[in-house]
Amino acid sequence: MRKYVFIVLGTLALHALQAQELNVNVKINTLKLQTADPRIFQTLEGAIMEFMNNQKWTDDEFEPEERINANLVLTIQEEISVTSFKAELAVQASRPVYGAEYETPLFNHIDKNVTFTYEQYQPLQFSKNRYNDNLSSILAFYAHMILGYDYDSFSPFGGDSYFQAAQDIVNNVPEGEAEVYPGWRPLNSNNRNRYWLAENMLSPRVRPFRQAWYDYHRQGLDVASSNFTTGRAVIAACMDQLQLVDKDYPNSMIIQVFTDTKSQEIVDIFTNGTIQEQNKVIQIMSRLDAVNAAKYRGMK
Repeated sequence: MRKYVFIVLGTLALHALQAQELNVNVKINTLKLQTADPRIFQTLEGAIMEFMNNQKWTDDEFEPEERINANLVLTIQEEISVTSFKAELAVQASRPVYGAEYETPLFNHIDKNVTFTYEQYQPLQFSKNRYNDNLSSILAFYAHMILGYDYDSFSPFGGDSYFQAAQDIVNNVPEGEAEVYPGWRPLNSNNRNRYWLAENMLSPRVRPFRQAWYDYHRQGLDVASSNFTTGRAVIAACMDQLQLVDKDYPNSMIIQVFTDTKSQEIVDIFTNGTIQEQNKVIQIMSRLDAVNAAKYRGMK
């Protein structure tokens, strides 16, 4: 096992129970189809689930209860042809909070630049050092991003190799394919795409964020089940690191992803905080996430 240490009584055969890393639910939403056979999306839904859940993404052994829960919602926006589509992909992942019956959100992001071709029963395949097709690359990219966020939440900078793998997927997309399929290059989408997701997490300017990410989860949330005041104080201190990253790396995508993922949780945590904690969190989060400033003020 890789995260929490458990004392297990019983036979060693229990350790033979292993699972892959991800436990992903997949849903495909379609508009009124004009030319494509709707059965293609039933097949695709199953193919994506198999690709995400049966792939061995790490060298670690996961117990079934350690699998990372995630949801993928692929919304078809346009039929380019019978087998070619434009879509949005919503990615959500979470992890348990130690000692609590609660899962904290790890990653909440909508990719609006998903263009792909797919024929019914076409296999989705991932090759570490080779580009196969755009959809497989996008799915593998987000699998590694989810792993990176999860591992970072359990050990300082524990997600390095997975963020690097995500960046390698970006770099493996041929230039000709990147011109056809947006989201892989720095000039696409106002610095809000897959290239910048990976770049941000590997940038030295974002290291304080990643340290805060560990502190927030392992020293904050995981402690809060036994000592809520102490855990909440750690999370409040993490706000300073977020503010530092925003100052050193203005308009970074990672801050937006953080607020999209954690805004409601932060409100829930500090509704019962001290006046000093509330004032600090309201001041910092209202600046980082101005669109939700009223929500943060509502904590008081």
